[in-house]
Amino acid sequence: MITAIVLIQTAADRLAEAAQEIADLDGVDEVYSCAGDVDLIAMLRVAKHEDLADIVPGKINKVSGVVDTDTHIAFRSYSRRDTEAAFAIGLEEE
Repeated sequence: MITAIVLIQTAADRLAEAAQEIADLDGVDEVYSCAGDVDLIAMLRVAKHEDLADIVPGKINKVSGVVDTDTHIAFRSYSRRDTEAAFAIGLEEE
């Protein structure tokens, strides 16, 4: 599974509508509206790199109100939840 983080700039008057349209696309797991340099962050999870080419330029960039995108592909995932689960193996109470 390939995870990509897409940073999205939108027109201010289309932010909510664009976010929902993007969230409804196949391959898009989550969309966050946020403060800072970008308006939306979309989390994509797809089977192959070619799927990213279909989703980002083929669909996200064509959503009304999307001005620009910047895609980052994740190589590895780190989380506190995963680390805590690994150290808890064998510590289950009976």
